[in-house]
Amino acid sequence: MNFEYDATTVELRSRLLAFMDEHVYPLEKQVIQLTHESPDEVPAFLEPLKQKAKAAGMWNWFLPEEYGELSPGLTNLEYAPLAEEMGKVPWASTVFNCAAPDTGNMEVLAKFGSEEQKERWLKPLLDGEIRSAFLMTEPQVASSDATNIETRIERDGDSYVINGRKWWSSNISHPRCEMLIVMGKTDPEGPRHAQQSMIIVPRDTAGVEIVRDLPVFNDYHHPGGHGEVALNEVRVSADHLILGEGRGFEIAQGRLGPGRIHHCMRLVGEADRALDYMCRRVSERETFGKRVADYSSIRQEVARSRCEIEQARLLVLKAADTIDREGAKAARDLIAMIKIVVPAMTAKVADRAIQAFGGKGVSNDTPLVHIYISGRFLQIGDGPDEVHMYQLGRNTIKQRLGQERLHAPYFDEID
Repeated sequence: MNFEYDATTVELRSRLLAFMDEHVYPLEKQVIQLTHESPDEVPAFLEPLKQKAKAAGMWNWFLPEEYGELSPGLTNLEYAPLAEEMGKVPWASTVFNCAAPDTGNMEVLAKFGSEEQKERWLKPLLDGEIRSAFLMTEPQVASSDATNIETRIERDGDSYVINGRKWWSSNISHPRCEMLIVMGKTDPEGPRHAQQSMIIVPRDTAGVEIVRDLPVFNDYHHPGGHGEVALNEVRVSADHLILGEGRGFEIAQGRLGPGRIHHCMRLVGEADRALDYMCRRVSERETFGKRVADYSSIRQEVARSRCEIEQARLLVLKAADTIDREGAKAARDLIAMIKIVVPAMTAKVADRAIQAFGGKGVSNDTPLVHIYISGRFLQIGDGPDEVHMYQLGRNTIKQRLGQERLHAPYFDEID
């Protein structure tokens, strides 16, 4: 395995770093302030910034080359280091039209959407003209098992009628959110993994009601945020169904694999930035007549953090490479591994950095609190760690017992 970034990645990453330094980092504190003071407003400078990125060809990098003319032509492996750099500022991915949940929705439409759905919804999403939301998780049931989903999608003539309640619907409150992808049951009596379907719902459809905005550690992640949504007799045309009835799980698997690469690489970037902050802080401060960086305990924490970040980065790159070469199904165990490892690592590294900063670490004077929240939240988001560990453990036992020869025989086999 070649651990060096290829020429394409090196060139694009260099351009991205220059753009971030010139246009993104200088606005970071301002965005934090604006989103707290005027949470429902999109910062006025964001749209011109997106147009600059688009004009520079720094646009939709997330969409893999397998999507042909819709894609800028990068592999998942080439995109991963770019996602890492974008992740260092939480809203930066939006500037390059590489932000969730739009990325996952665009992949769904590109891979499974009809020509009419692509023209109506995918094109404006790819152009950055609209935003979108993804409605899967529900408050009444344990949605870690998606077969529990209770939202009903029922055929009525030339329409489908949707009833249910969703929450943690990211981006639902964004002023430019115009379409939702909703997962629900079309056949509650069918085979367990063929009961669910996905359907497009225009945001302004009658019966779509935002019940409340949901804070994450008291931060509403505006503009866009996360919401609890009631779907009451929501009626849409039958041609809004994606792929066909009972195909919801198939679509979800196609959506979540690459998406977890994106999430995890962004988190690696956040953790790396937290370590930068920690190193600077401990080099600048003194306690009891000694530079903080010279304490053995601090050096151990820095060393652990660097090891954990590098391990996580390499694991994500391996997962991305495997998806590129063999497909998401072949990479499923690696995708589970990064989902288990990376968010926990990010929260741990951010927590160490916060401790090194003392009181300043828990304020908004640094991005450390937001980095910690990202890591901790994604131990639940995109499926809780326990589900991934359950499945990975099951697969590992099955694989090991199925080998012709275990890596090392038991003592009694030697005897």
